[in-house]
Amino acid sequence: MNTEKDFAPLTPNIVRALNDKLYEKRKVAALEIEKLVREFVAQNNSTQIRHVIQILATEFALSQHPHSRKGGLIGLAACSIALGKDSGLYLKELIEPVLTCFNDSDSRLRYYACEALYNIVKVARGAVLPHFNVLFDGLSKLAADPDPNVKSGSELLDRLLKDIVTESSKFDLVAFVPLLRERIYSNNQYARQFIISWILVLESVPDINLLDYLPEILDGLFQILGDSSKEIRKMCEVALGEFLKEIKKTPSTVKFAEMANILVIHSNDLIQLTAMTWMREFIQLAGRLVLPYSSGILTAVLPCLSYDDRKKSTKEAASACNHSLMKLVTPEDDGDEEVDGQVSDTLHREDGPPKSQDELDSEYERITPLLCSADRSQVTLDLDGIVQVLGRHLHDSSTGMMTRIAVLKWLYHLYIKTPRKMFRHTDSLFPMLLKTLSDESDEVILKDLEVLAEIASSPAGQTDSSGPCDSTGCRLELAVPASANPSTPSTPSMNSYFYKFMINLLQRFSLERKLLEIRGAFIIRQLCLLLHAENIFHSMADILLKEEDLKFASTMVQTLNTILLTSAELFQLRNQLKDLRTQESCDLFCCLYRSWCHNPVATVSLCFLTQNYQHAYDLIQKFGDLEVTVDFLMEVDKLVQLIEMLVPQSLYLDLQLTSLLDVENNPYLIKALYGLLMLLPQSQAFQMLSHRLHCVPNPELMRTVPDLKSSPGSRCPASSRVDYKELLQHFDRVQRKHLEVRHQRAGRAECSDRKLVL
Repeated sequence: MNTEKDFAPLTPNIVRALNDKLYEKRKVAALEIEKLVREFVAQNNSTQIRHVIQILATEFALSQHPHSRKGGLIGLAACSIALGKDSGLYLKELIEPVLTCFNDSDSRLRYYACEALYNIVKVARGAVLPHFNVLFDGLSKLAADPDPNVKSGSELLDRLLKDIVTESSKFDLVAFVPLLRERIYSNNQYARQFIISWILVLESVPDINLLDYLPEILDGLFQILGDSSKEIRKMCEVALGEFLKEIKKTPSTVKFAEMANILVIHSNDLIQLTAMTWMREFIQLAGRLVLPYSSGILTAVLPCLSYDDRKKSTKEAASACNHSLMKLVTPEDDGDEEVDGQVSDTLHREDGPPKSQDELDSEYERITPLLCSADRSQVTLDLDGIVQVLGRHLHDSSTGMMTRIAVLKWLYHLYIKTPRKMFRHTDSLFPMLLKTLSDESDEVILKDLEVLAEIASSPAGQTDSSGPCDSTGCRLELAVPASANPSTPSTPSMNSYFYKFMINLLQRFSLERKLLEIRGAFIIRQLCLLLHAENIFHSMADILLKEEDLKFASTMVQTLNTILLTSAELFQLRNQLKDLRTQESCDLFCCLYRSWCHNPVATVSLCFLTQNYQHAYDLIQKFGDLEVTVDFLMEVDKLVQLIEMLVPQSLYLDLQLTSLLDVENNPYLIKALYGLLMLLPQSQAFQMLSHRLHCVPNPELMRTVPDLKSSPGSRCPASSRVDYKELLQHFDRVQRKHLEVRHQRAGRAECSDRKLVL
């Protein structure tokens, strides 16, 4: 530096000392500057004061020479000390050159800059607050300084600045938040620690309401929560905990909507538990205000439901969120869009675990009046988004079992609460629900069947002018055969989807024979509980009557027949068929009979069940004309074993011992059983049935009684309503068709074998 240059009012001695490499000489120069400035203050000579500060800033603090910069820093600090309470008038000129030195490559110089700024701030106190942002910006950089002395100096300055902010009531939070929002995304651990420490300080100041600006920094806080440093995570948890306490105290001022989407985007393991905990509280406090963001919430919550015990806390918090969110959906959400949001305040009081209902009721009674009714009136359920999320999880084969169950519970809930709107999505959901029947979990299948049953029975599923729409808004047109009669006068009405469901279910059984073999009976029995058993059997029989795959039709009839004869769920239907005294029961018998003809043994067992013993005997006589295969004999064997197993329990066919003893009134029952006996080879079933028939007391009474008017075993009590001759003719036609198909298959197989030989 040119020492001969005019630096007045600074003397040449002061200038030389400021440029000296020794700290002690620079300190002496600073004392001289302090004395000089005090004289200017006493003279009220602001011009000279500014001139001194300008020289120290431009010629020294911003000099290219390191010792000159050090002299300029200590000189500026001396000016501030001399100015005292008047330093606030010159803070901009004092602070800016010092902050520039924060970026110096020399760590000693950065330390001297911290020291100088500390002295400036200590003198000015609250007057520095208008310059807080630049001070904070500079300190945030020094917080990550690699030199420990610089870090130590910056920490002293940081504590001083925090004390000033805490004491003052003039802190400009609005101006500071944009800088905080920017700095909070720093990846440096020291910078993060610095940011969190300031957030904790600002939270503790009563006059500073940082909660109003939480949406702007919440995402950054959650990112810091995922830091690898345990100490930083702990600090962040404390800060978030304080915010959550404030949210619970003043829910009416909280911007739930702006923060809901922030919570759902964090899937890091370290963050997820806190995010789920916050979301649970948000749903409890805000109620229906979170519904527009429900699809995003479900995207975050649903995968957590399949976590194992290693993430038990996260799973429980997610389960509580899911339960609470589901309860917010009400029938009011099925109305017109214009009035979707107009719901009662009591809806905000619904919630689920982990709190007890009494605790929730008490909390909601306190909180609900505080929430803004104007906001609630504008809430609209994001049903399309919810269904899209549910469908995506249901379609994904990697989705965990508990998540799939939760998805199905959601769909069932939505069909119950918002059926009109949900049927717009049924065509897209239907194939996925059918596919889910192949799931490995019985619990998943049960929930899936509940959803399908609700779709099939809901009045909203009728395809009339007010019926469901597809995603384009067009009315759905389902082709239901004219012969289909999925409901009868004795059963509840089903909608148009019921018959579609039955068709698709049978198609799935046809394509997945393993599903039919392993889960077919289970699925049908559950459907009989969820829907009306008569509707199930009536519609399936009608569909199977037109089935072109005769082998599948025979297998399906065999499955249905076994369910009909043995399942407790079919008790009422069996009783209805045992006594054909009404036209409805006779119509059901005829409907089942025509399809049961695909399987001769099943047809006979149906006649036994309905006490049509003479017709059963007539059918068995025709067995001699059938192609007796191993499968056929095995079915007869199973039927005999079934009779033997269930007769003593009086659960099947009403074949009690008294029926066999009353030979005179049950001749065709005995004849039919002897007919079955003659079909069987020498097997265990043959021995059992033979032994049973030998117990009949008087074989000579095995004759046809001329007068059968009182014989319940000879014909149906409502035989006038059933054309048994036509049924026998139908049986013959079906069996001829089966025979033709078997011969065609045998012919194709023989041709194939010849080609292989050639």
